[in-house]
Amino acid sequence: MTSLAKDTFQVFGTTAVLLVTDPAALADARAAADAELAAVDRACSRFRPDSELSMLNTAHGEVTEVSGLFATLISQALRAAELTAGAVDPTCGQALAAAGYDRDFGELRGGGPAVHPGQAGPVPGWRSVWLDVDGRRARLDNGAQLDLGSTAKAWAADRCAVLVATTLGCGVLVSLGGDIAVAGPVPDGGWQVKVTDDHSAADDDAGQAVTIRSGGLATSSTTVRAWTAAGRPMHHLIDPATGEPADSCWRTVSVAAATCTDANIASTAAIIKGAAAPSWLGDARLPARLVRHDGSAVTTAGWPAPASPPP
Repeated sequence: MTSLAKDTFQVFGTTAVLLVTDPAALADARAAADAELAAVDRACSRFRPDSELSMLNTAHGEVTEVSGLFATLISQALRAAELTAGAVDPTCGQALAAAGYDRDFGELRGGGPAVHPGQAGPVPGWRSVWLDVDGRRARLDNGAQLDLGSTAKAWAADRCAVLVATTLGCGVLVSLGGDIAVAGPVPDGGWQVKVTDDHSAADDDAGQAVTIRSGGLATSSTTVRAWTAAGRPMHHLIDPATGEPADSCWRTVSVAAATCTDANIASTAAIIKGAAAPSWLGDARLPARLVRHDGSAVTTAGWPAPASPPP
């Protein structure tokens, strides 16, 4: 029987979970993860004035030199936009700030300005981002402001999982706010994951237990990173077409894919696409579970059926 070791900690304003199949490797795995996550935060935190993202956002359209890591993270965000026909768009920074998400989520206490009629509108769009990956340069046009939080967090989970498995030779699961990546040897019975609206929910809360053996699993929800601004409910998933929190028929979408990054791109896009999401996910052959506001669920592409209760 595989013996697992676990560490839980806070990062990016959310809860991270690190599981390894070799208890002796846990401390080194945590150190490796900490270093990678700190580098990602320095590159693309929207709430650090010294981050590369903040400097690019305040460059007033000038070409800015960027690190290799930041170039990779921008590239992943642009890839997400292209794969989803713009449903997942990295130029939603201004819209998020206008909705009240103008600080680290751990500091958000239901405040922030409401989006007043006439303020919101379509985001500048991902084609407003110019990136020279090889030359490590970037520019934002049309007043675009980047937010890479979604794809960057999932990419970081993938990166940490691969790094730990490669350098330490153990199996590993990395969960960053419910964005899950696994790598290396698989524990007996696979990695057991509870899929819920909230990654921090109690074991007996509503949800579904699933098993993963490779790749990634991501959940996007309108119910967790949510707050109230001037009496109006808000959440962090912006519809690029309106510049406002998406008015979706789904409260939560979970997707399994070859990587956590791809799973996150698909789960976020599904919230934005609304009723069109099941067919879009099915065409992409991505197993998914989409939960309506009344708790009923739709699944696609071989997502496992819920286990039957014992007799």
